[in-house]
Parts: sequence; C-alpha cells; structure tokens
Amino acid sequence: MHKAHTVVDSPVGPLTLVGVDGALTGLYMACQRHRPPQETFGEPDAAPFGLVIEQLAEYFTGVRGEFDVPIRLTGTPFQRTVWTALRDIPYGETVSYGELAQRIGRPTAARAVGLANGKNPIGIIVPCHRVVGATGHLTGYGGGLERKRHLLDAERNVVVHGRSSSRP
Repeated sequence: MHKAHTVVDSPVGPLTLVGVDGALTGLYMACQRHRPPQETFGEPDAAPFGLVIEQLAEYFTGVRGEFDVPIRLTGTPFQRTVWTALRDIPYGETVSYGELAQRIGRPTAARAVGLANGKNPIGIIVPCHRVVGATGHLTGYGGGLERKRHLLDAERNVVVHGRSSSRP
C-alpha cells in the first residue's frame, strides 16, 4: 500500500490531497473540522495527484463541473450512501439536508445526513458544499461558511454567465 499526500494552493486556501495506491482518499482544507492528523497522510509525493490537481484547476477556473478522478471513500455504509448521493447534486445547484435524506430513501434522517455530510473526507470533488439548510441558508461546513459561500458563488457565477459546466 502506497500512501502519499501533497498540498496545492487554491482560491479557498491550501488543499491537502491524500491518496492510497493511486486513488484519492482525502481532500482537506486548512483548519477543517474532522481533518485527520497530518502523520496519517503518508509520504509527501505530488506524483500520484497530477490528474486531481489538473481537474481542480479546471474546476476553479470554471471549465469543469464534474470530476472523474479515482476516489476511495472510507466510512460507514450510511456515510458512503450520503457521499455517493452528494456526487449527484448538479454543479451550481443546492439541495437541503432533508431533500438529500429523501433522495437516499431515508426521509426522516436529515440530521444524520448532516452529520455524514460533515465527515465527507473528499471535499469539493464530493460536493458537500452544495447542501444547505431547509430555508436555503448556508449552514455548517467543515471548511467554514466563508469557503462554502465562495464555492457556491463561483459555481453560480459560471452557470449564470452561460459557460458549460459539463465540459471536460
């Protein structure tokens, strides 16, 4: 098992990418809630993250709305169900925790969905920032509400200005 990490700059601050055997297992922001200890990230090595870095750059410049990098999500079955459902939220759109609970067939589990969402280990690529409160207001985000607002505003700006979010 080859575990490695690297840190890349982004418009929302430094992002720590963590991977095992070529699959992304973590994307963490500085001061992120539920961020694992640095010593668990493996050796410093940017080589396995070329595609991830390229696609993140495209995302931040507004030419990529979906990611197709190999990922490996580790969590409880319920958490993995929530994280998989997050990937179905379209670029530039938001859903409430309750709506997400409905989508996974657990209509009374909005609170549990919120807890699972907060423990998402692969931020941005697994877009937990697209989940909002029932009234549409921004609520909890492991990377901080300012980052959540930045990501959502950037996605909406791309959609409003007519650039295709489905490219590449």
